[in-house]
Amino acid sequence: MFSKSLSLPVTEDHADEYSSKIRSRPRRKRRKSEYKTRTDRTCNNLTRLWPVVLLAFAVMLLLFEATKLWRLSSDKEDVVKVKKDVNNNNVTVGKSVGNLNKLDAPPISDLVDLVTDHAVGGNNVKRDHVNSRMQDQGYLSCLKLLPPEELQHLDFPPNKDSSAPIKKVKYMSDSDTPDDTNSRPELGTTRFNLFTGYQNLKQREQSFKVNETACVHCGFFSESGGFTISNEDKTYMQTCKSVVSTCAFGGGDDLYQPIGMTDASLEKVCYVAFWDEITLATQQEQGHIVNKDGFIGKWRIVIVKNLPFRDQRLNGKIPKMLPHRLFPNARYSIWVDSKSQFRRDPMGVFEALLWRSNSMFAISEHGARSSVYDEAKAVVKKNKATPQEVEVQITQYHHDGLPEEKRFNGKKALNEASVIVREHNPVTNLFTCLWFNEVVRFTSRDQLSFPYVLWRLKVLKNINMFPVCTRKDLVNSMGHIRKAKPLG
Repeated sequence: MFSKSLSLPVTEDHADEYSSKIRSRPRRKRRKSEYKTRTDRTCNNLTRLWPVVLLAFAVMLLLFEATKLWRLSSDKEDVVKVKKDVNNNNVTVGKSVGNLNKLDAPPISDLVDLVTDHAVGGNNVKRDHVNSRMQDQGYLSCLKLLPPEELQHLDFPPNKDSSAPIKKVKYMSDSDTPDDTNSRPELGTTRFNLFTGYQNLKQREQSFKVNETACVHCGFFSESGGFTISNEDKTYMQTCKSVVSTCAFGGGDDLYQPIGMTDASLEKVCYVAFWDEITLATQQEQGHIVNKDGFIGKWRIVIVKNLPFRDQRLNGKIPKMLPHRLFPNARYSIWVDSKSQFRRDPMGVFEALLWRSNSMFAISEHGARSSVYDEAKAVVKKNKATPQEVEVQITQYHHDGLPEEKRFNGKKALNEASVIVREHNPVTNLFTCLWFNEVVRFTSRDQLSFPYVLWRLKVLKNINMFPVCTRKDLVNSMGHIRKAKPLG
């Protein structure tokens, strides 16, 4: 048998030739990604141009800030001009520069509805939250006044017998309560004097007890105590059946003319501003002159001499908390801080905040906090009072059992007292007397003592703690113009 096979001769020369062919085969170069090449090119260009971009951004920012500063300086000049016009009673109601003389917010209710419908998908909870925020910012009105034609015919409600347990308040004076010199060492660093009387702790405790006839210290303790008003001004104040009042002591804030009232209310409501001689001189230097009848615009200027306290803030608490002592025949009053411009019809405000809700006292909720104890920390942090003063007050309140709850009787415990609307009756008169005594005994920060007195005096239940947006609807807040000068 023959075997079929094929033999291939392989020599070393053939092997070398084969391997050389393999080695000589050229390696193909991989093509770079076109996307990567473009990205690298872009990064390189940006790296070269970033100083130019940064410089352009800086120039734009400088131009923006320069424009803001120019507008701000222009607005300040306009505000100063309008302040002079308002105080000279030469301004047209409705003209608005900044907050001054602003009567109403722009009508953007439809815009709010549109935004909330599209942005929150019609969710009622979120819609209410947005509307609440808009109200707090002053864009939506939450003070519901009667229409102008009804305000023109609005009158005071008839007197009616009160069911409150307090029927009469008797104010202590040196004629029936001689100065107890034995109580003075107990007073320590408090500021009781001949104007306030020297209330000791036993009398303080007794004053909170509810009786048909309440007996309480309430300023004007002695004729030698100060806060002297001329007989002419006293006679005018006795004619007031209702009053809007403010004060500026120590040359502090300017006087802003009220706006938004009806002609009918001007015949029923007095506007009285209490000044001391320092403020009078300061305003005269600025060209604000009291006319021969004692008025600047709608305000009757009452000059107070012999202020009883070195602390001008404490002097300001007298017209703020004790209008029933200054206006003995007034049934209603509205207090407005000097930093604000009152911009509503006072008769309409009485109806909206008192009569409609059967309330006898109306004051704003605090915008930031709800607890007295939290507010005490904030007062110290902001250097509004010394830590020692606040500690004494809060320690006493804690000892008396003031709870840490943030609501009393369903109402927010903390208030902001730049606007106070009230009826003058035995309950509210006693309440503000007690409030004034606490401010004299402890710190001048009245928001610390208000919740305590409200908690202690259980009979003041008809109180309207209105929201912050209502306060913003009542006044244009201008801020303090200058720091008041303390008495020498």
